[in-house]
Amino acid sequence: MGAGHGHGHGHGAGQVAGHAGGRHRRRLVAAFALIASFFVVELVYGLASGSLALLSDAGHMAADVVTLAAALVATKIATRPDTTGRRTYGSYRVEVFASGFAVLVMLGTAGYIAVEALSRIGGHAEVAGGPMLVVGTLGLVVNLAALVLLRAGAAESLNVRGAYLEVLADTAGSVGVITAGALIAVTGQILFDTLVALAIAAFVVIRAVALGRQVLAVLGQHVPEGLDVDVVAGELAAIDGVADVHDLHLWTLTSGMHVATAHLVTTDHADPHAILDQARDLLRDRHDIAHATLQVEPADHVGCEEIGW
Repeated sequence: MGAGHGHGHGHGAGQVAGHAGGRHRRRLVAAFALIASFFVVELVYGLASGSLALLSDAGHMAADVVTLAAALVATKIATRPDTTGRRTYGSYRVEVFASGFAVLVMLGTAGYIAVEALSRIGGHAEVAGGPMLVVGTLGLVVNLAALVLLRAGAAESLNVRGAYLEVLADTAGSVGVITAGALIAVTGQILFDTLVALAIAAFVVIRAVALGRQVLAVLGQHVPEGLDVDVVAGELAAIDGVADVHDLHLWTLTSGMHVATAHLVTTDHADPHAILDQARDLLRDRHDIAHATLQVEPADHVGCEEIGW
C-alpha cells in the first residue's frame, strides 16, 4: 500500500493559515516599527549622556531591529509557494535559521556589552543620570508595547519567540537603565552604570542559550517537545488490524508543523484504508501531527525490514 497523508499538497492559503509565523506577521511589523523608531532616540541620548548602560541598551535595541527584520523576512519567505519543484517541504525551515541568527546576534551583543563594561572599571567617565531615567522609561514603555504584540506568537512560533526573547531582554535592559540612572542621580557613583551593563549582558546570554537549544533541537530533528515515541507507537499498534509498528520517526519542520513517518504492519484480512484513516486521525487529533506519511504493509511482506535509524 502506498503512503497516506494527513493533508493536501497544494501551496496556497490553507498552508499559510496553518503556519504559525505567518499568522503573526502583522504584529511583527508593528513591533519592528516601534523598536526601530525608538532605537534612534536611545542612541542619540546614550551618546549625549555618556551612559554605558544606555548605550548598551541602544546596542541591544539595534539587535532587536536586526532580529525583527530577519523574522519578518523569514515569515515572508516561509509562506512563499515553491516554484522550483525542489523544496518538497516548502521553505518553512528558514524561520528556524532566522531564530538561530537571533541567537548569534544576542550573544554578540552581550559580548560587546561585557567587554565595554569591564574596560570602564577604574575609569573616570562622566555619566548623566537624568537623561538615563527619561530615556530608560520611554524605552521600557516601547518594549512593553512590543512584548504585548509578540506574546501570543511567541507561544506558537519559534521565529516569533526569538524576536520576543530579544525584546524581553531589551525590556530588562530598560529596567536596568532606569535603576542605574536613579542610583547615579542619588549617589553620584558611575560604578552602577557598569554593574547594570554587566547584568544586562548576563541576562541576554541566558536567554540566547535557551533559545539556541530549541533551535538545535529542531535542526537536529529531535522528537517534538511533549511527544513520546513509545506512546505514539503504542497507540498506532493498538489500532484494530495493526500487528506491528516500525520505522516511526517524529520531528518538527517549523513551529506548529510536526511531521511523522511510520510503517504499519497489518494482520490478515485487515482493511488498509480504514487503518490509514484511523492512524491519520490519531496523529492529527491526539498529537497535533498534521503531516503523516504512513506505509501499510502485510505481515508477509518481504524487503521492508526495519533499518537502524
